[in-house]
Amino acid sequence: MSGGVRFVSTALLAVGILGCGDGAGPAPRPRPFLMGFSAIPPRMDAAIVVPAINLWAQRADAAIIHASPPWAAMLGGVAPAVAVDDVQVPLASYFRAKGLALVFTVDATDGLNRAAEAPELVTLGRSVTDTLVQRLYREWVYAVADKLRPEYLGLVAETNLIKAAAPDSVYQALVVMANAVASQIRDSALPSQLYVSVQVETAWGRLTPGGADQGIAQDLRDFPFVQAIGLSSYPYLGGFAVPEDLPINYYSRLVAGTFLPVLVVEGGWPSITVGSVVSSPAVQARYITRQLALLDAAHARAVFQLTFYDLDLTGVTLPPGSILPLFTHLGLADSAMHAKRALATWDGAFARPYAP
Repeated sequence: MSGGVRFVSTALLAVGILGCGDGAGPAPRPRPFLMGFSAIPPRMDAAIVVPAINLWAQRADAAIIHASPPWAAMLGGVAPAVAVDDVQVPLASYFRAKGLALVFTVDATDGLNRAAEAPELVTLGRSVTDTLVQRLYREWVYAVADKLRPEYLGLVAETNLIKAAAPDSVYQALVVMANAVASQIRDSALPSQLYVSVQVETAWGRLTPGGADQGIAQDLRDFPFVQAIGLSSYPYLGGFAVPEDLPINYYSRLVAGTFLPVLVVEGGWPSITVGSVVSSPAVQARYITRQLALLDAAHARAVFQLTFYDLDLTGVTLPPGSILPLFTHLGLADSAMHAKRALATWDGAFARPYAP
């Protein structure tokens, strides 16, 4: 879902920076985690981009950018630093102007199919195993680290799922690329805390029938630079029928024995029945309640949903076999920007004073 970042940034440049006050109030029990969303609008309409951000920014103290390197542009001759200036800098500046902390996840493969490489690379017949592509990744990620200076910077998304699903040559290329740019970032003393994200259901062995519980030990060995662990969790895809079935250590067990802070960088539960997953707005609200307990148990530092709004796919042609419909109703507001039941639960948590 990271392809919307370029659209959003272009719209922000056209519309300009608008102010919006925070609406949070204090609550007796502090929360140790930041809360926020990404800029993905309910539909690709430039007129709603800024109002869409302004609505969720009232119940957030952080924002996340989940973006793929602009492979086609860079392979076409656009310098990586220029690409960051054109797309990521305007969006990050908007978030900063609203007082939001910034988290950034780099998605170097296909976010909807971890067995595949990024669609732009596939179309061009290129691969992250190519020396040039690896260099462009390093230069682009370094520019993100240097120009945006996010509080947390994720260098690879869903490492364990990529390892399980993609060719080993692709996974090994990502290991080399990420470790190389991590060294560059550290050598330059740039301030971001570095992480990779892991797919929680994969770590628990729940994405395939009879799957083995594997944890994240391999990820920690392959990406030894990490200072935090990002979590991607869609438990309804892992066979959980109701949110209350999630064990209280669903997040915390993955980092047991380490001192690594936990960031939930994407996830959610649908408000409608999708395929074999039976759900409703009330069930989605219960998921937010359960997730808050998991966050507290893990002493998490941040929680994000990539979509604050449901996605309106009217007029959108999806490729055969696309799994995007599984993710269209994760929003806490619908595609007409009306609040759903889960938003009140989120707002109740956001009212707790932030105390890291």
